[in-house]
Amino acid sequence: MLIWLKAFLLIAASISFALGITLPLMRFESFYVFSTDASLIEVVASLWDGGDGVLAVLVALVSIVFPLAKILLVAAEEIADSHLAQPHSLARLLPVLSKWSMMDVLLVAIVIFATKTSGLAQAFAQPGLWFYAGSSLAVVALSAIGRSGGIQKT
Repeated sequence: MLIWLKAFLLIAASISFALGITLPLMRFESFYVFSTDASLIEVVASLWDGGDGVLAVLVALVSIVFPLAKILLVAAEEIADSHLAQPHSLARLLPVLSKWSMMDVLLVAIVIFATKTSGLAQAFAQPGLWFYAGSSLAVVALSAIGRSGGIQKT
């Protein structure tokens, strides 16, 4: 039963991550006429095209590469033999990536709050934000289940 839960969480995390980076994260409306919404990939591309290459690379690393690496590491850890005598190098990388798990969701929430309180525009969460957060939570749950139980071999 535990293996099916892990498989479900891994698939859900992967699909949610893909949707989270491609669907719009938030919508900004100003003066009730103009509206803008962008996905995470569009934000990175816009930063790159706007001449902010360092910021674009930083956002891409923290928002796309690190979460993708975490999903892949958790999957590799679940596939690898859990009864090895010494921890793999994969197990040492996971806590480093875990520290960045929900940072993007928090930053988007702060931007939405700041926009709403400024009075210049309205900001609304879009489905991409919820899928992105769901992916992060699914990976956290998968990591927690993996640490506590492991796959029981028969």
